[in-house]
Amino acid sequence: MGQKTNPTGFRLGIIKGWDSNWYSDDNQPALIMEDEKLREYLRARLRNGGLSNVIIERTPKRILLTLRTSRPGVIIGKGGEQIELLREELKKITSKEVQINVSEIKRPELDASLVAQNIAQQLTSRVSFRRAMKTALASAMRMGAKGIKVRCAGRLGGAEMARTEQYKEGRIPLHTIRADIDYTNTTANTIYGAIGVSVWIFKGEIIGDVDLSPSAQAAKEAESSKRGRRGGDDRGKRNNRRRSRNRSRQNN
Repeated sequence: MGQKTNPTGFRLGIIKGWDSNWYSDDNQPALIMEDEKLREYLRARLRNGGLSNVIIERTPKRILLTLRTSRPGVIIGKGGEQIELLREELKKITSKEVQINVSEIKRPELDASLVAQNIAQQLTSRVSFRRAMKTALASAMRMGAKGIKVRCAGRLGGAEMARTEQYKEGRIPLHTIRADIDYTNTTANTIYGAIGVSVWIFKGEIIGDVDLSPSAQAAKEAESSKRGRRGGDDRGKRNNRRRSRNRSRQNN
């Protein structure tokens, strides 16, 4: 039997924070169900909004939702009209005051949820599964990922018999708890059946104490985006230096 665990749950409380931040003595099951209902509604409502995940914080009379998305303009709308409409809709579901913050994901190629959604969308559009997976691998590595693994399972390419295929580049140290690994799985509902898509992205190791509060996590992700961009620039500079050296040798 495979001894596997969810990479996100394995790191909760150590280097990763929770997506729901609240405490209740007597009403916990109802609040958990309400959280799930809110997330399901937002995923359906913002299907084309590049929504990665929803962080929920609660006070006795108010719910604070942080939407992490690669397309904030689609969610906010012209003059903020779309987000006001969304706030009113959520208020009817929860019967509480709802505040919505939108956090932009600068590099969607390094967000496992968005990568999986993109692959699932391509599979639904009947794009070759190998092409979709290899494109995701190349994009993530180009944007500074230390490693990525993509796995698809089901009737790949419309085959009669279901199978599993995976591609991997770089390293994915799943047993290293300080390794910042983003993981998600989603389902592509194709005309020949459901295909499961799982994505692991290794962004680097986190050393030292970690502030697990939602605001600190958002700041950390913004900082990692800047580091990744700098890393990509450094790689480009190294390639340019290598080309110039090769040209000088040819001229000599």
